[in-house]
Formats: sequence, structure tokens, C-alpha cells
Amino acid sequence: MKSILASSLLLTSLFAISHPALAHDPTPAKPASAPAVPTKTPQWQDAKIDLAAFNRDLIHGPLTADIVLYVPTNFDAKFNKVSLPLMLDSLRHAKAIFRAADVQLRLKAVRIGAIDPRHLQINANPYPTIPDTEYINSYQTSQRHPTPLSDLAHEAFDTIIEPDTDNPRTIYLIALQDVFMPFIDPVDERNWTIKMVRTGGLSFPSYSYGTTIPNRLRGVMTITNLSTPNRLERTVAHELGHKLINVSHEYRTTDPAHEVRAEGGLMLYGNGTDIESGPAGRFHKERLHASPYLYRINAQGQKIWNADYQDGGHYYDPIYGQHVVHFSGAPSRNPDW
Repeated sequence: MKSILASSLLLTSLFAISHPALAHDPTPAKPASAPAVPTKTPQWQDAKIDLAAFNRDLIHGPLTADIVLYVPTNFDAKFNKVSLPLMLDSLRHAKAIFRAADVQLRLKAVRIGAIDPRHLQINANPYPTIPDTEYINSYQTSQRHPTPLSDLAHEAFDTIIEPDTDNPRTIYLIALQDVFMPFIDPVDERNWTIKMVRTGGLSFPSYSYGTTIPNRLRGVMTITNLSTPNRLERTVAHELGHKLINVSHEYRTTDPAHEVRAEGGLMLYGNGTDIESGPAGRFHKERLHASPYLYRINAQGQKIWNADYQDGGHYYDPIYGQHVVHFSGAPSRNPDW
């Protein structure tokens, strides 16, 4: 019996030496990585839009933002929530809302073309890992742990947005079919759950993403649903508020939250369009006027841009000076947990 066992062990050792690839390895084998999928670059064309007519209301002097629309021509047949006419109508509503706050919106270009079908539906960011707690407020949490772009979102925006010297200062409204955003929602004082929201518009604001978005792409916004009157009238303006005012869903005494449905200012989910100034208005108008995406045209016809972010564009970036609110973190449901 011993001789049979010894012979078996000897044969096993000899087999492992002769066939090292088949020898037992306690380390789990890594799965083979999927082959890279070639990205299809859009062949953009100018839409047949009279830009001069659309911008007829613009004058020299007021602060102005440049906006470029990108509208795919290869939406799936059943998708009907966004179209070029709807994008233009929503932008017209936004122009009126921001004009009341002394800011002009200039339509710089409208580009149409087929995009890589994989980019029609994207996740905005990977699953988050750090929830908000009562120790610091949500803006401070984002400052410490900015949200990163998902790899697919990064690839999509890098492919869609064309190179330009003014890339970091331009707002890009990109129509897509679905943009999903995962977020962390509290269950109780010790537990959180990850949820996924289907967005109608997403602004990728600096108060949340900081410098995780490359400078060339930082003006990106996505629009995925303009199919109801309220969405048509407010979605583009509301998302521009996130980008240009650089605040979350907040208004007067309402501190930021993932979703706040109430009547009042532009930055709540409702019918409001106000962009208020001073402490009572959470300095929204002052923050808007400090936005790095805004410029004035001087007497020589040159663009004079606002100062750029000094610390990545978080809510408390030094460009805003005293125009910030130092609110508390959300109170714990049970301080004695």
C-alpha cells in the first residue's frame, strides 16, 4: 500500500513538473478581460438652425454663457422624449429665466449626427461608497469625496464633445436616451442602501464631481426627458442652475437633498423659477454671476471671462467668497446609536 501511494505521489510530482500550466495553483485564476470595443466617433454636422435669429435678443454688456447642443440622429425607434425642437424650446424657456437674473444664454452651435449606440444609455458614475452623515454637510462630503465619472460616461463625453479652445468654458447639452445615477439613501442611523435613479437631466456639477471630470469636458450636461410641460419649461434651466450656480436642490431655508419637491426657487423640484440674491436666497444670484462659464463682451468685441475656479469648483471654492451657507449635516435619526 505504501509503495502504491509513493508511486502515485511521484507520478503527480513528475506530471506537475512536465506540465506546469496544469499543476495545482491555490490562487484563483483571473477571468480573461473582455476585448476592447472600438468606439465609433460621431460625424457631426451643423443643424439647419438660424443661430442669428435664435440669439437676436443678445446685447453687449451682460454676463453671457455659450451653449452647444448635441442631438443624436440614431435614437431607438421607441424613444420620443427628446428631440431637437424640444431641446430648442426648453433652451428658450431657460433664456427667459436667466435673463431675469441678468445672464444671457448664447446658442453657439447645434450639432447633429449618429453616435456610438453604446453611448445612448450610460451610468453617470460608479456605485458610491461614502454616505452623508451628521458630522459634516453634503457639500463638505463631496469636497472630501468627489463623485467620479463612470468609464462609459467619460468615454461617451470624450467622443461626443469636439475639441475647442473654449471647451472648459462652454456648456454642452447632450441629448441621450437614458442616464442613470446611483446614490446612497439612508435606511436608519446605521444602515444605507444604494438606489439608482433614472434622470431627466443631469448637470454633472462641480460641487459634486470636482476635478474628476477632465477640464475639457467639465461643461457637460445630459438631457433625457422633455416630454411634459413642466419638464419642457424647467429641465434645461434647472440643470443650468446646478452647473452655473453650482448648488444642489436647495432654496431659502431648505438645505440640499437628493430630491426636494416644493414650490419656490429654480433649484427645487416644482414650478418655481426664482434665482434669488442675498442670504435669504442662499446667494444664488451672486454665485451665478461668479460662474467661470460666464463672460462679458468688451468694447473691442472680446470675451472677458470670469475668474476660474481656484480649488476645483467645490461649493466652498474661494471664487465665491462669503456667498456660501455653512449649514449642518443631516441630524442622525438616533444620536444614541
